[in-house]
Amino acid sequence: MVPDIGRGSRTHGLLVYLYGPGRREEHTDAHLVGSWDGFAPDPGRDPDPHVTLARLTAALDLRVKQAGDRAPAKHVWHCSVRTAPGDRRLSDEEWNAIAQRIVHATGIASEGDPDCCRWIAVRHAEDHIHIVATLVRGDLRNPRLNYDFNKAQAVCRRIEEEMGLRRLNAGDGTAAKNPTSAEKFKAERTGRPETSRETLREAVRQAVAGADDEKEFFTRLREAGLRVKVRHAPSGDALGYNVALPGDRNRHGEPVWYPGSKLAPDLSLPKIRLRLADGTADQTTPSAAEGRADWSQPARERRSATGIAECAAVLLDGDDDEAAAQLVGVGELLDAVAQTSPAATRAELAAAARAFERATRSHVRAERADTRALRSAARGIVQAGGALGRGEDGGTTAMLVSTLVLVTLAAARWHSARGHAQQAHASRQAAEHLRAAYRQAAATPMRVLHDRGRALPEAERRKHEATLRTVLPEQDIRADGTATKTEALVATLAQAEQEGHDPEVLLRQAIDMSELDTAADVNDVLVWRLRHLAQLPAQGEAPRRPQASTRPTKTSTNRTNERNAPAAPPCPAVSNPRSRPPHR
Repeated sequence: MVPDIGRGSRTHGLLVYLYGPGRREEHTDAHLVGSWDGFAPDPGRDPDPHVTLARLTAALDLRVKQAGDRAPAKHVWHCSVRTAPGDRRLSDEEWNAIAQRIVHATGIASEGDPDCCRWIAVRHAEDHIHIVATLVRGDLRNPRLNYDFNKAQAVCRRIEEEMGLRRLNAGDGTAAKNPTSAEKFKAERTGRPETSRETLREAVRQAVAGADDEKEFFTRLREAGLRVKVRHAPSGDALGYNVALPGDRNRHGEPVWYPGSKLAPDLSLPKIRLRLADGTADQTTPSAAEGRADWSQPARERRSATGIAECAAVLLDGDDDEAAAQLVGVGELLDAVAQTSPAATRAELAAAARAFERATRSHVRAERADTRALRSAARGIVQAGGALGRGEDGGTTAMLVSTLVLVTLAAARWHSARGHAQQAHASRQAAEHLRAAYRQAAATPMRVLHDRGRALPEAERRKHEATLRTVLPEQDIRADGTATKTEALVATLAQAEQEGHDPEVLLRQAIDMSELDTAADVNDVLVWRLRHLAQLPAQGEAPRRPQASTRPTKTSTNRTNERNAPAAPPCPAVSNPRSRPPHR
């Protein structure tokens, strides 16, 4: 059950809309289901609705007129309450009871208060009602409506439980502001797929992803085609900013400006400054040039980001409140990947970034926030430019997205452990979009690896299959029947051995990196971990022998050292998640 509260100044205009046909003829059988005294005139049940509508307006506005200048400028309180899709049809009596509980909880009309505000509840559809109240009490004082939305949300959660309705996730006040009905209707009228507020929110998020400083942030906004207006103090320092879409104007022909804080709580300029102050460069951050010189820069940056994302997953599984900072960095990384990925995966990745945006905000604050590694990864991906959907670019995109699935699931567990229902749900939604993007990105490289595994000599294939049985005696190596059987894993172990690695040691290292319980296909996760650790081509082509100028000639000593040295940066020390019972 979803309440939506707003304020206005025209009682009659709102009633005309509620009792009218609606913007798309969607209003049917408009009538009262409740009122402050149970005797309010009902235009929906009167033979002369125009006269009755005037009488109802006068009754609601009586105390507003009596209060005169003491009445608030926006004296109309409007709350729509809607049941979730699939809920049973409620009767008028049930809606009346719901309306009375909401006006009591919010302070509009406390039970037993003879001087409460005047209110009515109008029903013109099966699944929702509109509560209209005027904000002057019988003693001509204004009601106290502090946190009325939170109170309405809380009582709706209790009503859902008591009436057997679908229970929605409780909020904590950290969500971004939803578009208003007027903004939604304007988007439909102008043919936009989403409201200006939603478009601007995503554009600002992408502009801040990996930005090095405030100047670069504003430059990115302008390069994205947005109108930008910066508010300055007399000293010349920026106090805040507003953004607008080109061509989005109000009835007076002026641009419709949105302050950053109205797009999302963490997009105000002070909050963005805090994020930028964390920096994007660090000496301990892995080199952005990870990989071979013949690989493209987008591919190399994605490889580097894969190792950093693995570390974020480990930190999130550590159950430490300091991991809250990792959520912000993961959100920036998702935004960076979404805006630079191939067209085939861009839509799902953008949907994952939009969903995960809700998971980046909660009341948990990290005292020692450090997102430098993740912000550097996001910056590197943005600066490297768009990746192709084939070859090493496509393979490393699949490699990174596979890791991000596990990161978002780790975020869901982290939020669930703290009772953050909306954030946990958003994390799981992001994981589903990432899985869809992964299936698109991994189809070709996995098919190539599958064919390479099948083409191996029988003896070599049996040897590596024996390694899998030795190292993974209890693992469920699943196959989904498309191209993710053990052949791809066997082919990867064979290539790693050709490059001088001990397949068994490397496989154990890949398993111990982080949990595998939430992996949809353990095979795929291990393939990408192995290829990242051993610096193998993601697309699966035969490994090229490195030139002497880029890598020392292999001797028996070099070969031993190479087998034992990790190919990825170590993650911060936390308790091994595999030693704990899996989160459910």
